[in-house]
Amino acid sequence: MYSLLKSMHMRAVVWFVVMGCLGPALTFAQLTDRTQAPNTAKAGIGKSLQDEAGAGRGDANTWGSSTFIIQRDPFRSIRRGRQLFQRKFTHLQGQGANDGDGTGDLNSNGALGAGLSDSCALCHGRPRGSAGTGGNVATRPDSRDAPHLFGLGLREMLADEITGDLRIIRQQAIAQAHQTGRSVTLPLTSKRISYGVITASPSGSVDTSKVQGIDPDLRIKPFFAEGSTISMREFIVGALHKEMGLEVNDPDLARAAAGQKVVTPAGMVLDGTQDAISPPPAPDAESGQYELDPAIVDHLEFYLLNYFKPGLDKQTTATALGRSVFNRIGCNSCHVSDLTINHDRRVADLETVYDPVRGNFNNLFATATALFNSLDDGSGNPPLKQPQGNSFVVKNIFTDFKRHDLGPNFYERNYDGTLQQVFLTRPLWGVGSTGPYGHDGRSMTLDNVILRHGGESQASRDAYAKLAGPESDALQKFLNSLVLFPPDDTASTLDPGNRTTPGFPQVGHGSIKLTVLFNDPTDPE
Repeated sequence: MYSLLKSMHMRAVVWFVVMGCLGPALTFAQLTDRTQAPNTAKAGIGKSLQDEAGAGRGDANTWGSSTFIIQRDPFRSIRRGRQLFQRKFTHLQGQGANDGDGTGDLNSNGALGAGLSDSCALCHGRPRGSAGTGGNVATRPDSRDAPHLFGLGLREMLADEITGDLRIIRQQAIAQAHQTGRSVTLPLTSKRISYGVITASPSGSVDTSKVQGIDPDLRIKPFFAEGSTISMREFIVGALHKEMGLEVNDPDLARAAAGQKVVTPAGMVLDGTQDAISPPPAPDAESGQYELDPAIVDHLEFYLLNYFKPGLDKQTTATALGRSVFNRIGCNSCHVSDLTINHDRRVADLETVYDPVRGNFNNLFATATALFNSLDDGSGNPPLKQPQGNSFVVKNIFTDFKRHDLGPNFYERNYDGTLQQVFLTRPLWGVGSTGPYGHDGRSMTLDNVILRHGGESQASRDAYAKLAGPESDALQKFLNSLVLFPPDDTASTLDPGNRTTPGFPQVGHGSIKLTVLFNDPTDPE
């Protein structure tokens, strides 16, 4: 590991010097394609959409394919996925009418209410240049703010591992009931979180009436406010179609939806024998064609798997008191701070913390850590860079991956007139950067959204309401220290920046520049 980190650091330093000579590469939330729209500043995406699709999916020996890049040049894939996330798609590329062009039965197809975007970053673009928060998503009559996507891959891995643990417990209950000839009840616990109990009978039937916060099939669904989607791949393909009118005939989703078991390029197992997987959409209604190569989805999925987790701003005696108060009044019963991943599928981690000395522009500094092993497979190609698959503690995520009823103040109307009453515990990491608050964005302050809690969280809400002023202020300061950050403005070990650079802070402020980790850093994305 030391040699890997030393190599990453040295390459970062060398590339920083080179880029200092070539000039800055500015990146914003949405990006134009400079092969289509050249400009003097050389801002925007360096490759055409056709070049980003490359040789399609291919395999580990097909140069330019998504599989080749993910397995042999993974940081290029992450960067390419990010550029695709920020890309402003054009009508000629297929961007256009959304699902049904907004025409149909909205009661049964909520996608008809989705807005039409030209990029992922239109709804998930703040802070600047990141898969962040912002934008209005009309999935219900009252709509809501689009959530940030920091740490999305960590959420997928945690949810998938919890699902596996709970299903093993179910099988144990069934086996014990069969062996003893008596009903067996076992607690459903994973990562120190309780999901109720399950009872198996000698006949093999299972009583799930006391399962808590998740579906009876024990599948944790970590995406969307109500917890309705299993994987990032489904999320991506669905959003491309519903929000941008871009259709992909994704082979992984097609096979899984047909009842097969597949492993995506990002390592997510989609098992159609156990779970209902969303199939890819039909071809574009006007052209009758699919508009994007599945390789595009491969890079987007790998990008979001490895995307940076939120940061931690300045920690003081006040934030320490606030964390203590948070735990004392029971907020941590749902917002569980730290969870452990048993098998990490990422190739790197980034830890971003308050550092006024090295944090040139925003007082934050990010440290990159390699999480891969290089393997020369004798093919004559660049070595395979395989995830180490180690255990990893996800700190300050603050969620339990369960659905809860927080009372009528959080209920949302559905188009068919019903009410959505339960919602997935939203992770609190990044909450200091994501106002307004609540699934629907109806609360303007942290104080307001905390006091809005009821239902299962009534006791904690009431305890908060009784706090003395200094304690409630400290709790809010603690929450405000859980922050997002703009990668293009945050100094890191990959690009530490230099305050003495002429033109600072427009240049020289440092960034999280993955280009330094490409097999060929002179070939930008």
